[in-house]
This record gives sequence, structure tokens and C-alpha cells, in this order.
Amino acid sequence: MGSEMGIRDRQAREYGLLGEKILGTDFSFDIEIRLGAGAFVCGEETALMTSIEGHRGEPRPRPPFPAVKGLFGKPTVLNNVETYSNIPQIIRKGAKWYSSMGTETSKGTKVFALGGKITNVGLVEIPMGTTLREIVEEIGGGIPNGKKFKAAQTGGPSGGCIPACHIDTPIDYEHLTALGSMMGSGGLIIMDEDTCMVDISKFYLNFTVDESCGKCTPCRIGTRRLLQFLEKITSGNGEPEDLDKIEELALHMKSSSLCALGQSAPNPVLSTIKYFKDEYIEHIVDKHCPAGVCKSLLHFEIDPGLCKGCTLCARNCPVDAISGGVKQPHVIDKDKCIKCGLCMKNCKFNAIIKK
Repeated sequence: MGSEMGIRDRQAREYGLLGEKILGTDFSFDIEIRLGAGAFVCGEETALMTSIEGHRGEPRPRPPFPAVKGLFGKPTVLNNVETYSNIPQIIRKGAKWYSSMGTETSKGTKVFALGGKITNVGLVEIPMGTTLREIVEEIGGGIPNGKKFKAAQTGGPSGGCIPACHIDTPIDYEHLTALGSMMGSGGLIIMDEDTCMVDISKFYLNFTVDESCGKCTPCRIGTRRLLQFLEKITSGNGEPEDLDKIEELALHMKSSSLCALGQSAPNPVLSTIKYFKDEYIEHIVDKHCPAGVCKSLLHFEIDPGLCKGCTLCARNCPVDAISGGVKQPHVIDKDKCIKCGLCMKNCKFNAIIKK
């Protein structure tokens, strides 16, 4: 990607579109392309400037704000490439044309990276205000394999999860914020009924733990403590009071972290507790994962009415946890079973049930 940008930079200079006295006028404009290390925290503006200056990408307190004192101590305006990409069309077609798309407070369009349990995966550009249902069912082609839509996660690792009951919500800045999520970088991950919401929170929190720069204590320690609570719950050792502790810690992180990474890291956890609290309670009280995802809370059983005694499951079990004679119903020894799922994968008669 760096070489491609370099080629375009040279081409622009050859055409006289960059540098001194552009197209023979007195107007001069230059661009310098710098590649960063790819740290997630450098999505925060002050961390990005610190990185460009050649230092470790860490945020710094504000004020002073970048518009007053930014890159190399000079007034600086920061915008995403997506923002700049809209400018040529606005210049060509006018602000009125651009404002005709979207909602009263969220103008124009937004590009989303649509992924997860959805038929059509890829980049989609939609007018602001398009409902989540339109994106999932029409643009995305619906949920594959006849599964039900369960939730959508917007805004990347710092965003929140929107449940199926809000599928008709218009996608714009105000509505996403009201639901406990965010627009963010435009990630839109679709989840079906087989998704465990506790596990998905743990997945995103694992990422933010790794990407925290460690400069401030609320983020450095807070993200790890949140992850420990989720690991405790998904391993079957959760306690009812853990939910209160999670919410208290999350609120402290949101109010005292130095930058948006720490302030928004609890969003996936808080939104899933808000909309899927019953799943957390089932993990904690019943020691059961309703989606059948959390390995420590799973067990496999063989339905004797469906088992034909073909021995295929027993022959593929890596720990010899399955016993039974030829043409006789087999049994799984739960103490030996390591929950690898090979038996279920190899069974030709759908006789093995995951609970």
C-alpha cells in the first residue's frame, strides 16, 4: 500500500497537481505521506500526532486541543480519509445535493464493512438513516442457513451490540449513541442465534486489552480486570455480584480514562449486559451457555434413539471418552471428554447433542 501511495504522489507532481505553483498559479499545496505502525490507539487524534512525530503512539491530555497546538506544536486539523473522499463530490454537485441524503442531523452517506453471519459480505455505502433491517435483509441478503438475526455490533471493538428488537432503528450518529453503540470506523458485524453474547464481549475486550497503550491506569488495568470477570463467567465460576462489579468498573473507565480507547472499551460489555442480561445470568446461575459456545459450560450427549452403533465417533475420539459395542448405542464419559466436538462432526446420524 505504501508503494501505491508513493506512485500516486509522483503522478500528482508530474501533472502539476502537487507542489509549488500548481497548474501555473500562485497556489502551492503539498502532501507528505507517513506510514504508522498500525496501532489501534492511533485512531485517537493526539496519539496519531504523537506517532507522526516519531514517538510511541500514546494520547496526550487536552487542552491544548490540536486546532490550537497540534502536530509539531502547530495548529492542526485532523480528518479521516473517508471525510476527505466526500469533498470532490460536494465541490462538483454542491452542498445542497450532499445534504439531500441522510437525516436532519446526520447528512450524507456512510461506508460500512459488513461482515459476520450475513450472506453478502463486503463494503457497503448507505445513506444515513437507512434502517438496520434494510442493511441486513436487503443489502446483506439476510442471515444464511435459515438462522435468526440476534444482534449487530457497530463501531468496531469500541462499539456496542444492537439487539434484534431494535432492527428497525435508523443508522445515524444519534440513534447509535442512544442505543449504547457508536458509528466509529464503520464496522458492522452481524450475529445470529448461535452467537454467545458473553463470549462476543470477551472477544472484543481481548482486542482492547492488547491495544491499550498502557499510559493511563483506568484503561491499562481496567480492561484487564473486565476481561478477567468475563473469563470467570464463561469458565463457569461467575457469581451474581460480578455483574454489579463489571458495571461499576466500566463506568469508572468511561469517566476517567485518558482517551477514547479506554472510555469506549466497556461498550461491548455494557451493551450486552443491558440487552442480553439473561444470558449472563444463565452463565452465572445455571452454569450453562445457551448458544453452546463457552467450552467450559458445554457437555456432549449421545441420543440412544438415533445412535446406530457405527463406532465412527468412538474411533475418532482423541481421548477414548466414547464406549459402546457395534450396532449398540454409545455413551460419552463426561469426565474424560475434552469437548473437542470431533464426535459431533463425524456422526452421520445427528445422534450427538451439544448442550
